[in-house]
Amino acid sequence: MCKTRFILALLLSLTVSQVHAGDVKREADVAETINKTLSYGKQVWLEAGPTKFLALYAETEKPASNGTVILLHDLGGHPDQQAVIYQLRRLLPAYNWATLSLQLPLRELGAGAEDYYPLFPEALARLQAGIKYAKDNGAKNIAVVGYGLGALQAVYAQSEQPADIKAIVAISLPVPETNSQTAQTIAFIKNIKIPVLDVYGALDLPDVTESARDRRLVTKENTDYRQLAINDEGHQYLHDEGLLGKRVVSWLAKIK
Repeated sequence: MCKTRFILALLLSLTVSQVHAGDVKREADVAETINKTLSYGKQVWLEAGPTKFLALYAETEKPASNGTVILLHDLGGHPDQQAVIYQLRRLLPAYNWATLSLQLPLRELGAGAEDYYPLFPEALARLQAGIKYAKDNGAKNIAVVGYGLGALQAVYAQSEQPADIKAIVAISLPVPETNSQTAQTIAFIKNIKIPVLDVYGALDLPDVTESARDRRLVTKENTDYRQLAINDEGHQYLHDEGLLGKRVVSWLAKIK
């Protein structure tokens, strides 16, 4: 009887670990595709615990940089995700900010946001590895720019374990209706004391636009919090002709 219970417990633990694990094969496929198509910056492989993961690093166009911006992609994306991450990765170095775009943990194709919330602690570890890489390469100022799910992961990480960064730019930050402790956006941003730019499209997803007022109210004690809506833009920012990037660049210039 005891042996039977042990086997059942073991099977249950394996099932739980699989549920909370990322899709390693999918990450490998993404890395292989990027390796074949990369035309800007260079690939670097970072380590978070036992996990090696891909990042894309782009240097500034001048010898002395303002610092490094770490980019966190959206749901199911990758370090060169169109259109937002792709554009920022190329724009920021022209304004003297190096970029380090991280591959965040992936789930299987078709997985929803709820499936990703258990992976947030691993995303935090990857962000910490990215910060270390930036520091080891001489960055004095480090900012984090997250997009969509990446924005939620950024505020989760800073609330959970504050890092030595100057600021967070949260693009299209969602406030999901969930009981998951890793996705409590309002509680996270209330705890953050560093400068935060909360920018979203006026036609963005409902859990972004409908929570904008709540985000403003809960951060009113942070005098370095700013919220900005970009008119006539949706979640993909397909029509702004670089306006989003320019807003990010001009705001970063104030927080160095």
